[in-house]
This record gives sequence, C-alpha cells and structure tokens, in this order.
Amino acid sequence: MSTRFLRHFFEPASIAVIGASEKPHSTGGLVIRNLREGGFAGSIWAVNPEDDETVFSVPCVGHVSQLPEVPDLAVICTPVASVPELLDKLGRFGVKAALVLSVGAHLDDEQNGTESIRSRMLAAARVSGIRVLGPECMGLIVPGRKLNASYASQPVKAGRVAYLGQSGMLGNAMIDWAAGRGIGFSHLLTLGDSVDVLLPDLMDYINQFSPAQAILLHLEHIMDAQHFMTSLRDASRNRLVLAIKSGRTAESDISGLPPTPGVANRDQIFEAAFARAGVVRVDDSDDLFDALETLSRMKPLKGDRLAIVSNGLGPAMLAIDKLINAGGKLAHFSEATRRALSRDDFDISKPGENPVDLGGNATPERFVQALEIVAAEPEVDAVLVVHAPTRLAPSKTTAQAIIAARKRFRRNLLTSWMGLEEALSARHECNLAGIPTYISPEKAVKAFMHMVDYQRVQALLQETPPSLPFTTTPEIRRRCRSLIEEARAAERECLSHSETAQVLKAYGLPVATSRYPRNAEQAAEAAACFEGPMALKVIHEGNCRPFRYRQHPHKISAGLIQDLTGPEEVAEAVERLGDKVAEKFPDLAVHEYCLQAMQRGKHSMQLCAGITRDPVFGPLIVFGIGGYKVNILADRQVALPPLNMSLAADVVGRTHAARLIREHSSHPERDLERLCELLVKLSQMASDLTQLRGLELNPLLLNRDGVVAVDFAMDLGSPARFAIMPYPEELREWVTLKNGWQVEIRPIRAEDAPLLNRFHEQLSEESIRFRYFHNKADLTQRDLSILSHINYDRQMAFIAEHRRDDGSKEMLGVVRVWNDADNIRTEFSIIVRDDLQGLGIGSLLMKKMISYCKSVGTLEMIGKIMVDNHPMRALMKHLGFKLRYNMEEQVVDAVLRLNEPESDWQRHRLESLPD
Repeated sequence: MSTRFLRHFFEPASIAVIGASEKPHSTGGLVIRNLREGGFAGSIWAVNPEDDETVFSVPCVGHVSQLPEVPDLAVICTPVASVPELLDKLGRFGVKAALVLSVGAHLDDEQNGTESIRSRMLAAARVSGIRVLGPECMGLIVPGRKLNASYASQPVKAGRVAYLGQSGMLGNAMIDWAAGRGIGFSHLLTLGDSVDVLLPDLMDYINQFSPAQAILLHLEHIMDAQHFMTSLRDASRNRLVLAIKSGRTAESDISGLPPTPGVANRDQIFEAAFARAGVVRVDDSDDLFDALETLSRMKPLKGDRLAIVSNGLGPAMLAIDKLINAGGKLAHFSEATRRALSRDDFDISKPGENPVDLGGNATPERFVQALEIVAAEPEVDAVLVVHAPTRLAPSKTTAQAIIAARKRFRRNLLTSWMGLEEALSARHECNLAGIPTYISPEKAVKAFMHMVDYQRVQALLQETPPSLPFTTTPEIRRRCRSLIEEARAAERECLSHSETAQVLKAYGLPVATSRYPRNAEQAAEAAACFEGPMALKVIHEGNCRPFRYRQHPHKISAGLIQDLTGPEEVAEAVERLGDKVAEKFPDLAVHEYCLQAMQRGKHSMQLCAGITRDPVFGPLIVFGIGGYKVNILADRQVALPPLNMSLAADVVGRTHAARLIREHSSHPERDLERLCELLVKLSQMASDLTQLRGLELNPLLLNRDGVVAVDFAMDLGSPARFAIMPYPEELREWVTLKNGWQVEIRPIRAEDAPLLNRFHEQLSEESIRFRYFHNKADLTQRDLSILSHINYDRQMAFIAEHRRDDGSKEMLGVVRVWNDADNIRTEFSIIVRDDLQGLGIGSLLMKKMISYCKSVGTLEMIGKIMVDNHPMRALMKHLGFKLRYNMEEQVVDAVLRLNEPESDWQRHRLESLPD
C-alpha cells in the first residue's frame, strides 16, 4: 500500500481509453467526450478492435501494442472478465496506472477451477507493478488540470474540496448536489471495488500533493484499519475531514464480516475511529454539505452555547428542541444583556431570555440591533438567526441588512431563512457573503452541532494528556506472557479464572478476594477464610470465554450458587455444580471452582469493562453498564487503544453509567477517575499482551470502597494488529553516560508534553535556532501536541530521560524522524540540552534512530543543518552521513543511505525526491 505511481492517475500527459466506441451506450465513448469537453490538453487515444479510425475525433488503434507511445494512464471500459489479460498487456507495454470502469459483480467467484477475477487482476498487476483503481469506479476528475476521466453526466467546477468515495453512483449524485450549492472540487473520484489502490493510498496522495482544504469521504467498508487510521489522522491534522458511512445497520452491512464479541452494532466502532482521528461524521449527503458549509466558514468555537434570534417563537422553539436533543446548550444571558433586550418591548415573548423573539413586525433594523446585543454577550458562542418572511421584513432585505452589519457581530453567525420562494434570494445573498445558511432551523442547529463535535474531536486529537496512572515493567509483561504461553502449550484457548486473576492483579486491576478449590474438601477449607455469606462459581471451558452469554442473558447466573453460609454448604455446592456440569456439558472438564464473599450492602453499581477484538479494527476497549442489564440498556461504548486519561474520560463520559455516577455518587470525580484509570490499564494490557483476544470484567462493582472486578473471563487468539500502533515498549533501553548517569532512551509519548516544555525552556537561543531555524521562545499547545503525540506508524521520536535524586524526571535530548507515506525517505532532527554537551547524548540518540529506521526498511535519512552549526556537522560526518551544501536553502544537507531499493520504482522515487 503506497502512493507508488499515483501521480499517473492525477497528472497524466496522455490517456488511452480501452473499449471506447461511438455507440450510444459506450462508457468508453462517454469518457472520451468528457475528456475532450473538459479541455484535457494531453494526448488521447481510443483502443477498439473494430478497426475504427477515430472515436469522437480521437485516433483509434485496434490493440494496446499499436499505441504510438506508452500512455501515462489507461482507462479500461471493457467487460470485467477481459480486465486481467488487459492489465498484463498494459503492464508489459509500460503503462503505470489503469483506471477500471468495468462493472464487476462476480469478482471473487472461482469458475471451472480458475482463479477469481480479483486474484487474476492482482497477479497481473504485481508482475509489472501497474497500479489499478477499480473496477466499478466512476472514474476520476481533477478540474484544476482539466481532467475528467469519468462517465459523470455534468462538468465539475474547480475548488478546494477533495471527494473520495466508494460508490460510483453516489459520486455522480455528489457532483449534482455540489453543483446546486456552487461547491467546487480539487479532486473527485470513487474507488468502487478497487483491487489495488485503496482509500488510504488516495488520502496519503491528497494529503501530500493536493491544494484541498477539506476532504469529504464516503465509506462502505475498510480493509486495512491501520493504514486507514494513519492516513486519516495525518489528513485531519492538516485539513477539515468529513465522513459519511453507509452500512450502519446490520441489514445494510454487506461486508460479510463476523460480529465483534461484546459489540452489538459494529457502527459504534466506526464512530469511535472517526472521533479518534479528529473527523466529523455526518448522517446523510445533505448533512455532508451543510457541515462543510459550516466548518469552512465559521471561526473556531469556544464552547457549545447557542443563542437564537427569531421573528417568531414557534420556529425558535423547533431549533431549541433540536439543540437540546443533540446535546447542545442554550446560552444564558448576563444581566446587562437581559436589560438591553427587555427595553421598549424589544423581546416580546420572554423578555431578556434566550431565544430572543422580535415578533412578526420586526424590521431588518431591529434584527441588526438584536444581533449586536446578543453577539456581544460573553456567554454566547454562536448566534442563529431564524427568519420567516413578513411584509415589514422581507427575507432578502433582512439578509442584506445583516450582511452589511456583520463586521459589528463578535460571534459566529448562522442563518435559517424559512420558506422556498422569497427565502431563496436571502439564502443566495448569505452564500455570496460567506455566511452559513440553511433551509430550516433544525438543519442549522444540526450544522452547529457538527462544529461542536469537530471542536471536541480535534481537541482530543491534539490534547496533551496528564500522566499515565500506570506503566508496566518487563517483569510484569514476562510473567503474564508466560501464563499465556503455558495455556497455548496446553492447547487451551482460554485462561482459567485464577490465571486471569493473576494477570489482572499484575496490571494493578482490583480483583475480589477469591479462593480456587478443585474439589469439595479444598472448598470446605477455603470457606474458613471468609466471614459471612459466600458465592461459588464452577469454572470450565464453556464459561471461560468473554462476551459469550449475550444471546442468553437469563443464563448469566448459570453455574453460580450464592449465599452459602459455611464449609458444609460450600462443599455440598461443589458437588452439586460438578454434577450439573457433568449432566449438561459432559464434554467439558471442570478446571476449578471460584469462592468469594458475597458483595452486598455497599450501594454498588454494576459495570462492565473489557477488551474485545474486531475483524477489521483489531483490539477495542469496551465500557458500560454491567450485570444482566447489558443487553437491555445498550450502554456499551467502545474505544480504540492505546488510551490515555483524556481519551478514557471521553469514553466513560458518553455512557449512562457516567450520568448515574454524577447524579448519585458522593465523590463523582473520584469515581470517574478510578474508571478512567482502569480503562487505561486495560489499554496497556491489550498493547502488551497481543495474543489476548478478549477480556470481560462483569460485574465490575463501583462503590464507596472503590472498584473491584467480581467475575471475569479471558480468551486467546493470534497476535493482534492494532488500528493505531501502541506505544513500542520494546524500544526502551537504559544506558550509562560518561558522567555516570543512568539514562533511559525511549520513544516519546503524548504524556511527555510537560517534560518537553521544560526541556525547551532550558535551551539557549542558539540551540533553538539550530533546531527550528528561527527563534522560538515558547511552544504552543499545538506545538506540544504535534511533537509529543506522534503516529508511531510513520513517525518516531526517542528522548533521553534521567531520573533525579528526588524522583523527578528531566529530559536531556530528543531525536525525531518524519517518514513519507511510502517509507522511502525520512527526515530527522536532533537537539541536546546546552549544559549536557560532550556527554555523547547526541551520538547515542542518533545511533538509536539509525538502527530503528534501518529495521523498518526506510531507504534514506536526511537532515538539514545550519551552516554555522559546526558540532552537528561534525557528529553527522562521524556517523557516516554525506554532507553537501544546499545553495537554494543555504543549509547543509546530511544524507545517509540506510537500505538499498528493492525495486525500480523505489530507486526512481528515491532519485526523484527533492534534495
């Protein structure tokens, strides 16, 4: 997966359309007409074996081999069964990119012992390296280059929005919707059922080479979650990204994937992924453009408080209902604002309150006066104007008055001009003026909430979180992995209850005190350890698997006997449970019994938390209401690991459980923090123990004494692949400096932002200038987020950290690299504290980074050094870098070859990269 040869799709100098004719229903003929009508300046050829000399005035040849030269792009419009052979011919002819518009309903069918069409297409592409986009795609359109290689029914206006979709017909509809709103595109294409070029490849290309300010995504399915999330997070840090996802219900999901244990609706996982990537998700196509209009035209919000100014109470109340149901807030006015709105019957329905009702006789001038008052209110984040046309205030006249006074309004402004005839001109005026405008108050509120959501997910993406409550040690990881290895050696897919308890305790998770007898005699002895009533559970292979009772919630207590009061009753209960298992599950052997004290009388809340694994997104953290209520309340939320305290707080805060805690707990903040710590520890466990497939803590009791896991189950699987690469613990190492200090060299993490900030404050102006090429006295919040919250999939930063005698930590130096999307070249930077020069820190950090980049297959490392930075130039020369003066930038380029190219394309790409 890479951007290899993608330039040939978007910047072709010549195009061959295969299967083009002048027949009325020829897709190829339509592509040629669109290319010509769009003004494509390069060479165009048609390929058609029927020996036509021309197709719509374009030269035509009978076979690919007869083309006068190798085209940059081939557009294939022949039946899909012929595509594998065509790709082979095109690849051998030297073509690097093929756009397949052919319809392919049976790509994966194998007939008469032959491989499927998809397999044969991929095999043909691999031989020559030709990139394939499609089949079943609409084509691609790049208006800025006058390229319309599609069967679209109308021209597309140039703009700063990139649309990437997975449905050809929806792409056609998108063109029409956008034309109706005057929206232009930098790139517009659909992938269809693409066998080679995937959505993340295209996002990487757009992110690197496109002038687009916003990306619109339509998704049906995801194949490579890690590539997808890496590309998506990179894109959303630089551009506004909006996404719409079909297949949200079980009935419309055509992926054919198995269900995710513990997650009733897989759409929740996409919701969590979008939020984690800083992406705004919308429900339908209209919302897509409404959100685009709002987010591209509004200034960043400080909060979610909306004020409404209307010339009627009814429309304003519709907006309020929508706002509250969507989770927004109605702004409250200060006393000064209330007095200003209450004078002279200015606000007629609820004087001085929100919404502001100016009445049916409100003039345009009164609207402007009201907006000046409301927009100056500090407790307001945005103002919505709701207007219905009247004789005294026609829509267009009112809109023009508001537009003329807009510079006096100190808050974001949204407008809703109700109606279809007179209101149309008002909406047109607002569109021209760049003011977001909507056909109804409800749509306006929904668009406002998209802005609120965008602010929230972007804050999570860029936040520098507090310190982690827990970090594992090699000893903890070794101990837990040995338990898993022993189970796998015994050909078990689950850990027993007692083994799971050991893992939980190792990770600092609170577990109810338990004894694990294997027979009645041992159970009677164990009962003496408890005071009061006890509960006994039988543990066998059938109930060691997490999230398995969901289809039968009434059986949650099966295999459990409660309120046992003495050794005799406990021993008898062991016999009863053993007999029951032998009767109902004769093939299952009893592993052990679990004896615990009954947990009553502490006003406990039953919760459920754990780890599950999705077939696409890999490990997930789940949390919500527990006990037998899990199916009924539908409260479970999911999150992609790794988690920090901020991300965990976002997950917990979205559950009904959090509302109950805030309402009934005597210490809600303490209890919520405990739950966040628990989720972070689960996240760490998922990252460390990659063979852990599922873990369920249910019930997890929360009461005045804290949190305690009463029952739990864990099963195992093949090593997991994470959607977001977890913290690489294996890259941590300890070294001794020349002055005797013990220093840890480790990857940076988001929680290191305060450490990084203190480090920066200790640097001299010269060191800062050498690193940033200008004086950067302070690091902003965004700087800290970018530098500490990195994507380990494409970035790496190693810091040297020393623990002082008082236990506090200090940062001594940092080296970082930024890889391109194809892992061809990585650019490094390094900085060491001024007072620690000469201790070998810089050399240690660089050698660590060079070793790492070699191990991940990067071809070349390059860095830019200021001419007067002589110590750095000397270090690079010592490490084997080639130094050369860059006259254009007036810096010294330091270049080190790490690995040799494995293909001609890698060699060509490496040579073509700018120095």
